Amino acid sequence: MMMNASHYQLHRLNPTQSSSSLLHKPFILSHGRSISSPAYLPSRTTLNFHGKKKCFCIRASATDVRGVETSKENAASVKAVVRAAAAGLLSDLGITKPLDVYADLVGKTLLLELVSAEVDSGTGLEKGTIKGYAHKVRHEKEEVVYESEFIVPAGFGEIGAILVENEHHKEMFINNIVLDGLHNGPIHINCSSWVHSKFDNPKKRIFFTNKSYLPDETPSGLTKLREMELENLRGNGKGERKTSDRIYDYDTYNDLGDPDDSEDLARPIIGGKDHPYPRRCRTGRPSSKKDPLSEKRTSSVYVPRDEAFEEVKQMTFSTKTLKSVLHALLPQVEIMLLDPHLGFPYFTAIDSLFQEGVPLPKSKNFFQSIIPRLVKTIAEREGDILLFETPAMIDRDKFAWFRDEEFSRQALAGLNPYSLQLVTEWPLKSELDPEIYGPPESLITAELIEKEIKGVMTIDEALKQKKLFILDYHDLLLPYVNKVREIEGTTLYGSRTLFFLTMEGTLRPLAIELTRPPVGDKPQWKQVFTPGWDATSCWLWRLAKTHVCAHDSGYHQLVVHWLRTHCCTEPYIIAANRQLSAMHPIYRLLHPHLRYTMEINALARESLINAGGIIESCFSPGKYAIELSSAAYDQLWRFDMEALPADLIRRGMAVEDPTAEHGLKLTIEDYPFANDGLVLWDAIKQWVRDYVNHYYPDPSLVESDKELQGWWTEVRTKGHADKKDEPWWPVMKTPEDLIHVLTTIIWVTAGHHAAVNFGQYVYAGYFPNRPTIARTNMPTEDPSDEEFKNFLHKPEIALLKCFPSQIQATKIMAVLDVLSSHSPDEEYLGDQMEPSWTENPIIKAAFERFNGRLKELEGIIDGRNTNLNLKNRTGAGVVPYELLKPFSKPGVTGMGVPNSISI
Repeated sequence: MMMNASHYQLHRLNPTQSSSSLLHKPFILSHGRSISSPAYLPSRTTLNFHGKKKCFCIRASATDVRGVETSKENAASVKAVVRAAAAGLLSDLGITKPLDVYADLVGKTLLLELVSAEVDSGTGLEKGTIKGYAHKVRHEKEEVVYESEFIVPAGFGEIGAILVENEHHKEMFINNIVLDGLHNGPIHINCSSWVHSKFDNPKKRIFFTNKSYLPDETPSGLTKLREMELENLRGNGKGERKTSDRIYDYDTYNDLGDPDDSEDLARPIIGGKDHPYPRRCRTGRPSSKKDPLSEKRTSSVYVPRDEAFEEVKQMTFSTKTLKSVLHALLPQVEIMLLDPHLGFPYFTAIDSLFQEGVPLPKSKNFFQSIIPRLVKTIAEREGDILLFETPAMIDRDKFAWFRDEEFSRQALAGLNPYSLQLVTEWPLKSELDPEIYGPPESLITAELIEKEIKGVMTIDEALKQKKLFILDYHDLLLPYVNKVREIEGTTLYGSRTLFFLTMEGTLRPLAIELTRPPVGDKPQWKQVFTPGWDATSCWLWRLAKTHVCAHDSGYHQLVVHWLRTHCCTEPYIIAANRQLSAMHPIYRLLHPHLRYTMEINALARESLINAGGIIESCFSPGKYAIELSSAAYDQLWRFDMEALPADLIRRGMAVEDPTAEHGLKLTIEDYPFANDGLVLWDAIKQWVRDYVNHYYPDPSLVESDKELQGWWTEVRTKGHADKKDEPWWPVMKTPEDLIHVLTTIIWVTAGHHAAVNFGQYVYAGYFPNRPTIARTNMPTEDPSDEEFKNFLHKPEIALLKCFPSQIQATKIMAVLDVLSSHSPDEEYLGDQMEPSWTENPIIKAAFERFNGRLKELEGIIDGRNTNLNLKNRTGAGVVPYELLKPFSKPGVTGMGVPNSISI
């Protein structure tokens, strides 16, 4: 059957349609057999240089697909080799399996269509595709290999894309396709994508070659395919998403609560006027029965199919392990530790977690096989034990957590280096409404500070010389104090912690102020605690530090970690897939930094930040945790301040100085996070600059790039819709604008996330160092005579009661152990070159320079960690600061900067 031009055009614009022709003549296969019986086989029509039509038919057998055309002059015999992941194929057993085996036997596993990058010079229409079935040739250890052969006529032009139709009844993960035998050399097509069954979705998958094009540079034969693929990814915003869908769209966080299960699990919608927040990926699940504004919770959470890698990649080893901990291990812990409020009776009981462990029921080696680092099988006893590795910090110095100098040092080189600020105004004063929250003035006075610094200088001199720094959680936490205190087993204060910068460049804590707002007929309560020289003052100071550490832990997890990396990145991912073609160079630059994040975010909504989840049950704010995160987003988050230099300047930790290294002068010279981070920032920015300047040699190309502008507009107006009208959003008009935006995003997904994630077990694995919750009020806040007497009699017991319960501590330690782990095949920043970069010598050379800079950073960090003059990063019993060392071996190492937020 011959197709006219209009019929062909319709076919080309709708890859869901297929054509076939009734063949009556025998076709000769490669092995010499002939088949004369009629058969429906695919065909395509193309035009030669003279505008005459020729019929090109594809013949398939179990071993070969061969194209035959009327003229083979200057044609190329091309072999397509398709590599698919074996895992998905082996796991898909079911009633349709025999049909898929038959498809393999007859050589019709995948229907491939080669797409020309050119249009027909005579008609101006897209050229017809060249079709062929790929058949299975071998099954390797981790891959199944399929092959197909084509005859590509001389006038077909450069191949720009390939269409794939999966003839199986189950999806298939295709790694890559290589076309070999073309006159200009082989074409490599990186897929790394799930291809749905044609029985689930008739649309064919579109894979472009590794060449990158700005929208206006798109080859004419690919323009409509480029637009069509983006339309497919956007969807229509309707209906419930299926597992096989690849649709990216936006929704609020309306799925954290579960009102249908219990009124206690109902939660407000996060995202919108009342609780501003970034958007997450839309799932389309139906509304809950008891709250039509909330989405019904299900056993799994939809993510676009290409964001799910669990079945095909060790990369999600950590994700699988986390699921095992959340869904299997922790319920067993709750069974063994029946009382949720039972604390640790002695410090030796805390030590036993690392020496004796927590008994678990016998699991037939299930736990030991999936989480061997956590669960050990002991031959002489019935059952397993949950046995924690001793964190590096405690292994080096068991009493480090107790000391003020370590408490201060960790503000610069610990798990949360993002909160410390320079004090620039005095006296300290709240900006909250005094009618609601009480007197705004702080009780930390100039006289108190001058007393604590022993008359070294006056308060005015300390401010002028930039010697005073603060952890300020007062105004953010105070509005939640009374609400949180209604929850059993937790408490909260607004807090301020003041530090003094010594002559040695280290910090010394001066004072902690804890505040409770008025409640009922009780007025505001506040008290300042200082490092004392008598027993009572020392123990009150230790308890106050425990409250501050719990505040810092919550802020770190809810704001610095979850909000500023995981949560704020999801809109960048959604917008990139909706607006940037897979062949866009900026999509290909960002893609390594956006992989795996949506899958881990979905797991967080399922089990970590959900109502009754780990965060609510183990952190001080309880059920108000994500509301507090929303308040921080509303009050504090700005995209222009997410760049590392801007963040440091905003907090007073640096000032611009063109003569200084990195263009900044640090307020505290020995600030390990900033020292290493700025080297990493500069390396990222130079790599991005080289890349952007190559693809945008003319500055006007940035503003005229409709896909790029669409992406950045959607990030602002849809992904961060609650802040869309803010004046601080960067413009996108020049290459320099683009370089800064991209560097910021890559920094957030790589450097920022690594700095606040992979040290979690190192610093918080021994929970007294960073308790996630403070369960009791200070002994001096409205105490009864008996309570204060008990504190004076045995203050250690008061401290242990304030710490997390046994169940809370055990849960958090298990989760943090997994969150701190690197997968066996972790993809580190600057380590692996993307396929599209290898084919461009300029980009390849730029990436190699980037890789070299990161290796230099490794050496710089190693050198700094041997310099005993840098007291904030090294010393007796001190864990050296390595969180921004780019590369790492697998496991919990306290170093390594992955490309993306993958755990």
